[in-house]
Amino acid sequence: MSKPLFITLLALFGISTAVSAQGLAQEIGIYAGPVTLQSDFGERHNFDTNVGNTGFGVGIMHFLNFSSNNNRESFFTEHFKVRTDLSFSRTTLKHYGEWVERKPNGIIAQQLKNMHASSSILGLGAQLEFSPFMKIHDYENTIGSLSPYGSLGFQVSYYSAKVGSHLGDITLPTVTPGKYLTPSDGRAHGFSTETGVVLSATAAVGVHYKLSELSDLMFETRFSMYNSDWIDGLNPNKDIYKENKSNDWQVWFNFGYIYYLEF
Repeated sequence: MSKPLFITLLALFGISTAVSAQGLAQEIGIYAGPVTLQSDFGERHNFDTNVGNTGFGVGIMHFLNFSSNNNRESFFTEHFKVRTDLSFSRTTLKHYGEWVERKPNGIIAQQLKNMHASSSILGLGAQLEFSPFMKIHDYENTIGSLSPYGSLGFQVSYYSAKVGSHLGDITLPTVTPGKYLTPSDGRAHGFSTETGVVLSATAAVGVHYKLSELSDLMFETRFSMYNSDWIDGLNPNKDIYKENKSNDWQVWFNFGYIYYLEF
């Protein structure tokens, strides 16, 4: 395990142990759902790109609930929770959009159409979750209630990107457009089959549904903005190709189940 990922795991475990010793309630859960990776594969703001470059992810989560009975009621304890996540997602990637669909079907269109990649991401992070419309105690005591929320946080992720072409050796100009053969960001080309560790800022909006006294259902849309443009294995030289200026980011639609360990 990489050093940044290990340090983050150790810190989150230490925080969880310290606060649980003070009698705070805890919850655990699982979630899964489709993931779309917004990257240099495909045309930006293109429907086929958004649908085609979609994968799947799963995760486990842990909540620290400050509203347990032995704590004084305050705005913070009744509206905030701390959530930690360990998640894994995998997305397969292709080019879509105008340059792939262009007629007549020239060499560039054929090269783009045959490029492919996969990106696997293992992430560990924490979020501060805010429920603005309903007190946590009121929600917990009302089966069938809904509690919308928003959250902000960070994540440390280990990624593995693999890039290739169905036409053969991706380093050849007869196989890959020149845009992706130009050296970029310390790599020999604008593509790279590699692994690495990245940071991301996360934001989410969702809703909890009170299923029973000790369980919830959850639906959430989460956004992750990475501090790297190599998550998908593709990063054309930004000094030359100005249209590829944004880092990779991810949108995840989660469905989850939460169980209360202490109440």
